Order: sequence, then C-alpha cells, then structure tokens
Amino acid sequence: MKVIFMGSPDFAVPSLDIVHQHFELLAVVTAPDKIGGRGHGLIETAVKKRGLELNIPVLQPKNLKSEKFLSKLQKLDADIFVVVAFRMLPISVWNLPKLGTINVHGSLLPAYRGAAPIQRAIMNGETNTGVTTFRLKEEIDTGDIILQSSLNLEENDTCGKVYNSLKEMGANLLLDTLLQIQNGTVKYLAQDFSNDYPQAAKIFHEDTEIHFDKTCVQVHNLIRALSPYPGAFFNKSGMNYKILLSQKTDIEVGEKTSGEWDFSNAGKFLIACHDFFIEVLEIQQEGRRKLSAKDFINGIRNAK
Repeated sequence: MKVIFMGSPDFAVPSLDIVHQHFELLAVVTAPDKIGGRGHGLIETAVKKRGLELNIPVLQPKNLKSEKFLSKLQKLDADIFVVVAFRMLPISVWNLPKLGTINVHGSLLPAYRGAAPIQRAIMNGETNTGVTTFRLKEEIDTGDIILQSSLNLEENDTCGKVYNSLKEMGANLLLDTLLQIQNGTVKYLAQDFSNDYPQAAKIFHEDTEIHFDKTCVQVHNLIRALSPYPGAFFNKSGMNYKILLSQKTDIEVGEKTSGEWDFSNAGKFLIACHDFFIEVLEIQQEGRRKLSAKDFINGIRNAK
C-alpha cells in the first residue's frame, strides 16, 4: 500500500517510522521551516528531520490548496494519506486518495476533539484517555472511528509522560489500522454527537496562569497538564514563576490566604489553595533555570 505521511512534531515520528517499516512511503508532508532560536537559524520539524534521515522526499507547502502542491500529490498517486499532528487539511487534499485519509488523534473520540486533547484531559482530572484512528471528513476530528486504544491516567502523570506514552501507542494503533484497510477487514463507526463531550480547545497564554483560589486538585491538574511545556505560571511581587512539578497534600490552609507561601512544614515548599496546600516540587523563576523546591528554598535563605 502506497502512503503519503503528513505531520510535524515529534509526536508523529513513531507513526512515521511504522509507516516506513511496513508500507511504501512515497513522501512526507510537513510544515515549512521557521526562523527562531537564539541564533535565528532555521528550525525544521521533527517529521522533516526524520524523513530526510530515511531518504524520503519531503514536501513543505505554505499553501495546502495551491495547484502546485495538489499536482505533486496527484502525480505521487498514493493509495492513502496518513495525518498525525498536522494542520487542518482542505477537502481537495484529504479527499484525493482512493482509500481516503486517516488521522491519529490523542484522545478517545468523540471526547476531546480539538488541538490540545492531552492537556485538556489532564486539566479536567480524567482517569482515562487514549488514542483514536479515524477517517477524515470536513469538520475537524468528527470522522468515522476505526480503532481505539486506552491509557489509564495516574494522579501525578504529567502531560510529558502521557504524550510519550500516547505517541508510541498511536503508532501501534496506526499499524493495526493500515493493515485492516489493506486487508479489506476495516470497519468504520460513526461518532456519537448526541452527548455533550468535553472538547480540547487550543491552549492560550491566559489558560496557563495558576489561580490559587481554586482547589488544590484543580491547581495540581493544571500544573501537570502544562508540564514540561509551556508550564503553569503565577505572579508574585511582579515576578513570574512556573511550577513544573507538584503534588497534592491534605494539609488544610487554615488562616492562610490563597497564594501564600509556607516553608514551615519540614522544609517543604507549600502554597495555599482554596482548601489545601499544594506542594511545589520543581519551580522556575522567570529568566532562571528550573530548580527543585529544596534548592529554591536554599536560594531564598542564602539571599537574605
């Protein structure tokens, strides 16, 4: 089966490798290079780097609707397109191959359709998530489901840990999906739109601010949902801090106000939430490197 693969971040790389190992990979489509970093050099996507390592032709269209790009796709004559963590495709692209276009999505659809399924699931305190393969249609993440695989979430799992688990799980599910399509045994299940499933809206800067007047559980879920990137932040005395690791406590705040720091409990770094203290395990002050809570406390004491 001839495949064109579309994706950009490292989440898509295991899936790209699976396609390359088991099928005829004709080309990789990924985002254009960007200029950035301290040296203002070209930044290539993880998928582009891996495609070049595999000696696969790489296409980087700025306009997915351009006649030049569509002509290239038509000439390659792929049986199917595979999309993992890429831009929204126009119908002129995803409707091109005879077997259609399939997508790997980081949630158990129809829950958490959208750009940030892993982060939003953790923010909401879900105990289960997973990956879904589905056939693309016009509205984002609404196509017919092919296969799903689930993952239990522990109360201290960070986005980084779940992300790494799901990218491998997604690659394996993709292989099973493509084999079913190739063998003609695939079954498609229409998504259920009757219930009010949680959605996965894109994460904006304002979504990353910690509000300590919320419960300890809510604050902890926000922190781990945004760890390691972009990090949940708060402002104290005009300075921004990111908390990268935390854990819940059952220590009641008493007369402490929300957001107040406490170092009195056996050297722990505690911050008062609405109901209980949250324990900070790893923190990063603006413009500085990340520190363990112990090193951060020592730095404060040494500065006095």
